[in-house]
Amino acid sequence: MDQPKDLTEKRKTEHIRISLHEDVEGKNITTGLENYRFVPNALPEISFEDVALSGSFLGKSMKTPFLISSMTGGTETALKINQNLAIAAQERGWAIGLGSMRAAVEKEELAYTFQIRRWAPDIPVIANIGAVQLNYRFGLEECKRAVEIAEADALVLHLNTLQEVFQPEGDTDFSHLLSKIEKLVSEMPVPVGVKEVGMGIDNDTAERLIAAGIQFIDVAGAGGTSWVQVESYRSEDAARKKAAEAFLDWGLPTSESINGVREVSQKIPVIASGGLKHGVDAAKSLALGADIAGFGRSLLQSAVEKDAEALILQMDRIEFELRTAMFGIGALNIDELKTTKRLLKK
Repeated sequence: MDQPKDLTEKRKTEHIRISLHEDVEGKNITTGLENYRFVPNALPEISFEDVALSGSFLGKSMKTPFLISSMTGGTETALKINQNLAIAAQERGWAIGLGSMRAAVEKEELAYTFQIRRWAPDIPVIANIGAVQLNYRFGLEECKRAVEIAEADALVLHLNTLQEVFQPEGDTDFSHLLSKIEKLVSEMPVPVGVKEVGMGIDNDTAERLIAAGIQFIDVAGAGGTSWVQVESYRSEDAARKKAAEAFLDWGLPTSESINGVREVSQKIPVIASGGLKHGVDAAKSLALGADIAGFGRSLLQSAVEKDAEALILQMDRIEFELRTAMFGIGALNIDELKTTKRLLKK
């Protein structure tokens, strides 16, 4: 479905407002991380001051194993949000994913809302295009343009089937996408990954994506924002609004999605996102096999209503929580956390 370009801008503004002010979390479904607990190590034989969060992602050294998950762009409000996020990410050493960049590719005058390198010169930046757009006249050149606009280190293709179905102006032709993704991956000058948007990626899908050459996976599991619910708030169709209630518990919990991808591959870089609330959730995700922990809507209010300093304090707290959990089990670094035997399923 072709859409007026200003409709894309309007939709993004509505997404921000709804995500901030409405109840858009799934119901009767969680991340599953609460089903795991760490066995404390009362004698860790390490100093808290020596616990290190550093590592690397997409070939770049990182001070922390954290990502600000893809959220927004394409409007003046979104620029301010992205500016705050970028300043904070640079300060704390987090990677950052941009919101869908379709608007910037289609409408050059919106490109500046995604151009965050001036505030984040050193951290990994991930550009973002909806995978379904490969069926709507997007191809190699448009994807390369998104990377160019953002001066990005990688591109992520987001998969959002149910969101598109419930979106009033959604694009719902997901047929024959895998072959197009495979072709794109082989031609792009930067790594290409795939992410869900809150419904999770199962092991069968992960296996097909890895076989197609995808270079990282963001599981974006259930337990956080439900984009079916976000779109239901935008809909003026009473029947669609009612139908959305049937999908309140739809999705694969984040913990199960991490496990599923790791059943398929021990090597593919994995980002754990979807409902993470604090650094202990991040610690559990990394211990399950993720390489990076992503935080999204939990950071949005500070980015919109406060400033970069408020975000920095929030991110510092999350880092402290992760470091404390690591100290509590005697893990000196991220590699030791990822190989710990002290994470048990309840």
